[in-house]
Amino acid sequence: MKVVVENLTGTLFHVQVGNDATVADLKREIETQQKLPYDRLILILHADHHRSYTINDNGDGVSLIDYGVQDGSHIYIFFNPLDDHGSSSATQRFFFGVD
Repeated sequence: MKVVVENLTGTLFHVQVGNDATVADLKREIETQQKLPYDRLILILHADHHRSYTINDNGDGVSLIDYGVQDGSHIYIFFNPLDDHGSSSATQRFFFGVD
């Protein structure tokens, strides 16, 4: 299947993966094509005009189809912040603007 991926700057690119591909397969292909760090990728599936879903980082072995990804799906990529010794407050500041 071929999915459309959009990065933080709005640049679109296409990623081709097998129909039985997992989240990990897609992340590896993004890493290979775009030279982006696999372990920091956050994938968000744009389902329709009113809904988007996070493709769970803990589910790297889960198939993309199980998340509802199909040929032509639009996926946004974001990044986990660099680890600051396990502090969850850095993540909260990054995503939610709170301490």
